[in-house]
Amino acid sequence: MPIISRGFHGRRPESGRKLPPGQYETFDFPVLSAGPTPRVNRDDWEFTITTEDGTRHSWDWARLMALPAERPTVDLHCVTKWSKFGTHWEGVSLDVLLDDVETAADYALVHSYGGYTTNMPLADLLDGKAWIAHRYDGQDLPPEHGGPARLLVPHLYLWKSAKWVHGIELMPHDQPGFWETAGYHDYGDPWREQRYQGD
Repeated sequence: MPIISRGFHGRRPESGRKLPPGQYETFDFPVLSAGPTPRVNRDDWEFTITTEDGTRHSWDWARLMALPAERPTVDLHCVTKWSKFGTHWEGVSLDVLLDDVETAADYALVHSYGGYTTNMPLADLLDGKAWIAHRYDGQDLPPEHGGPARLLVPHLYLWKSAKWVHGIELMPHDQPGFWETAGYHDYGDPWREQRYQGD
């Protein structure tokens, strides 16, 4: 008998909202990371987008703060099976950051301070699907949740929303990141329960 029953839906969430398969609702915001928490001073923070031909586009903290901010309210789904509904963020849409970037790339490899990486199709960063988030629940984003800034891609499992984001490398071919090379799914759609390779 398997230890984990795939497709188990658990209890109905108190909020009455629909959960992806195998998830449960939490009202906490668990802190999970693959290593020590980087402490990045805003004066030293930089975010870069590098195209497939090596062209770099960069923003320091002041330039990021000068861009128009959005305040998305989104649901989060972690591969460790918790979901948190209605989280409030503030950040800059990737549509704004990629607006002047010329690329024919189909994939993105996200890099974080501390060396973490994760991959996804470039299309999943566009059309209002992703942000560089710097505030959570009305406060500056704390380091344990990825501050000063993290990627927020709420339609995928949360490991794709890289904490302490440092840059995005645009590529013509997919390249797995940290957890993907360890056996996690390359895409990570919570509604299709894409937790591990082969799901």
